[in-house]
Amino acid sequence: MVSGALQIAGLLVGGIGMIGTFAVTGMPQWRVSAFIEHNIIVFETIWEGLWMHCIRQANIRMQCKVYDSVLALSPDLQASRGLMCAGSALSFLAFLVAVVGMKCMRCRPSSWPAKGYILLTAGLLFILSGAVTLIPVCWVANTIIRDFYNPAVNVAQKRELGEALYLGWVAAFCLLTAGAIFCCFCHCCEKSRSYGYSAPPHHLLHTQHLHRTTESSYSRSQPQVLQLSCVVGLNY
Repeated sequence: MVSGALQIAGLLVGGIGMIGTFAVTGMPQWRVSAFIEHNIIVFETIWEGLWMHCIRQANIRMQCKVYDSVLALSPDLQASRGLMCAGSALSFLAFLVAVVGMKCMRCRPSSWPAKGYILLTAGLLFILSGAVTLIPVCWVANTIIRDFYNPAVNVAQKRELGEALYLGWVAAFCLLTAGAIFCCFCHCCEKSRSYGYSAPPHHLLHTQHLHRTTESSYSRSQPQVLQLSCVVGLNY
């Protein structure tokens, strides 16, 4: 019962992280225009994402344009595009492997070790996808903060952290949590299975005790039989 609830919780958390990774990859709010010093044009907001940049005017109209070339992006966004695609693919693969592993819940006991290995693979894939997702999010956030406090950067080019970065941190945390849940579940199952193998059943212990009792009684009665036969021989 507890193991089933733990697996379902891991799958739900991993699914939330997977959906969040997909959303972060497509969202344009990675970099948001900063309204500081002389840059006080508050009716126009600029968003910069991995695939497009958008201009939103007075909360009424928004225009988005896909980047003409990958070379038009900054180095951190170029690397983030590839890493986020890899993280999305890994999270989807981990989710599928976890579903396949949970479908083996009604399998025969002989197939439980295979189920444990499948769920362990899913946990490792979730952890890997969370790490791959966390790297570009932290990289872009570090670049934004560094340029924001750099006096050599023009005020109009300074940006703030967008909503996609915060959502990326939450998605990476969910993926890492799901991976930890599945790995801990497999570790606990392995320990219980090894304990079950090491401890013999109760009926075997009872049989061994009866066998030892019979042998000891036979060994005690053997000298008496020999002594009786010797006495009978002497009488004859």
